[in-house]
Amino acid sequence: MDYKALIVEDDSGIAGAIADCMAQWGLQAECVSDFRHVMEDFMRIQPHLVLMDISLPFMNGYHWCAEIRKVSSVPVIFISSASDNMNIIMAMNMGGDDFIAKPFDSGVLIAKAQALLRRTYDYAASAPVLEHRGAMLNTGDGTLSCGERKIELTKNEYRILLTLMQNKGRTVSREKLMEALWQTDAFVDENTLTVNVGRLRKKLDAAGLTDFIVTKFGVGYSVG
Repeated sequence: MDYKALIVEDDSGIAGAIADCMAQWGLQAECVSDFRHVMEDFMRIQPHLVLMDISLPFMNGYHWCAEIRKVSSVPVIFISSASDNMNIIMAMNMGGDDFIAKPFDSGVLIAKAQALLRRTYDYAASAPVLEHRGAMLNTGDGTLSCGERKIELTKNEYRILLTLMQNKGRTVSREKLMEALWQTDAFVDENTLTVNVGRLRKKLDAAGLTDFIVTKFGVGYSVG
């Protein structure tokens, strides 16, 4: 499988060196050049791994990691010259999976990257996929399939289902689901959430996935 990495590093020399090193190990790598629009590159490339510097122009790496975590569970390795414990703790708390301090040995970076990729992905999979009761939610392209059937989802429906499937076994509050919808809608209220859940349920029922979303009255929703 060809893995893709996104390098978010404003030192072009370091970014280029990392990309070259990854290419030698069979990993595709692209470097962000416009640090005001990191998420646009992320959504376009759909990487399997992100290497994120902390100190960046405009917004720091913590900000961009938090933005990525709203839409993806892709592994993130922070790279930074600031290797004190507070930065490492902050990196992990913001959703990072590993941390490597500059200057670093390229072999160590590649070893960390490969270990994360092995832990995160099935080698047979082409993109991260969440599965429940035979329904496959592809977080790479936002599609839902059940057997041979593809189920078309709106952005809001995808975010609701993604949040529920990421929290399988737990009830997700209506507040948390509305936070997820804020990413696609200018305004989200209780009624908007109810309408979106209702439409999503109809699509799932039509595909044979009855009672896929369970309502826990007064609490929220879960996948059943």
